[in-house]
Amino acid sequence: ATDMMLLEVTATSRHYVDRLFDPDPQKVLQGVIDMKNAVIGNNKQKANLIVLGAVPRLLYLLQQGSSSSELQTECAVVLGSLAMGTENNIKSLVDCHIIPALLQGLLCPDLTFIEACLRCLRTVFISPVTPVQLLYTDPTVIPHLMSLLSHSQRTQEYITQIFSHCCKTPEHQTVLFNHGAIQNIAPLLTAPSYKVRMQALKCFSVLAYENTQVSMTLVNVLVEGELLSQVFVRMMQRDQPIEIHMQIFCWCFSDPLTFCFSFYNIFPVLTYMCRAGAIGTDDTCVVLKTLPCLVRMCSKERLLEERVEGAETLAYLMEPDVELQRIASTTDHLVAMLADYFKYPSSVSAITDIKRLDHDLKHAHELRQAAFKLYASLGSNDEDIRKKVRGFSQLLSEGTYF
Repeated sequence: ATDMMLLEVTATSRHYVDRLFDPDPQKVLQGVIDMKNAVIGNNKQKANLIVLGAVPRLLYLLQQGSSSSELQTECAVVLGSLAMGTENNIKSLVDCHIIPALLQGLLCPDLTFIEACLRCLRTVFISPVTPVQLLYTDPTVIPHLMSLLSHSQRTQEYITQIFSHCCKTPEHQTVLFNHGAIQNIAPLLTAPSYKVRMQALKCFSVLAYENTQVSMTLVNVLVEGELLSQVFVRMMQRDQPIEIHMQIFCWCFSDPLTFCFSFYNIFPVLTYMCRAGAIGTDDTCVVLKTLPCLVRMCSKERLLEERVEGAETLAYLMEPDVELQRIASTTDHLVAMLADYFKYPSSVSAITDIKRLDHDLKHAHELRQAAFKLYASLGSNDEDIRKKVRGFSQLLSEGTYF
């Protein structure tokens, strides 16, 4: 029965591929549309179509000058859907030279087709198996992407996401900086779209990472007549989403550029600028905004993922500065608050909810590690703080907080 089902799936997939070679352009278009509907959420179908040679034919149709804009766009959409499958799918697409084909497609005047190409490029480049250097092979690509930023909300979202995932080295930072990344991306921080603002923040995070030139430039950037640091402070108000907060005050937290972007773990901004000497540790945006926000991130009301990021970011922020350590140690009972980091998984979660137990187990080690980092940072310079930390450490070892 299994073999019969496999044969049926393969035969169906072969039918989709055969239709791409029909001499009637309208039948080809309908075949691509049917293929698009067939692969949505179906990784098995995606894998079959790739094995049966759909990708080279789709790329051929996408690049053909005789193809209609609608056909080209539908081809880009299907390729993007194939890219959303497994890592093996991505490898196959890259091996078929999908990236140069899509980059070439960006030269077409049709905006819908451009957006489809960018969406597919975004999906391909965010995969860890894609060589990001492919974005920099042709020196005309980056300036052209910069020119497309103003075309639509979608081009802004996709291009900034591509930049943030493909900026891995100082050389990449330099290329983007020299082609006007800061000037072109800064206005997006006040864009109506939340997604665009988030991606713009990610871009600034990776651009400023251990880069004095970028950090010093950011200090003087104006956005609608307002200094960038003031824009960040406004974005850190309590009525803003917590993801926005993490984007901004993480600008100072040093992580490897290859670190995976996750929902709550986003490369910092203000701290990178602090480390570069662009913003002082006594600046109000650090003392009155960044530090208190990070302490609030450590409270037990937050998600476990947020608490890990909050503690690790705060530890790095105040590591070289004794005054920040003193302020943090007296903010919202931080030292005592960290004791709760050692309570996972709780016995209650083990009894009532298996899913919660799995979640707690997954983050238990990360929570403990983050708490130890923050304790170490807090007590690295001041003896009074060290005594306070030692006191709680003693209570922890005696089981008082469990």
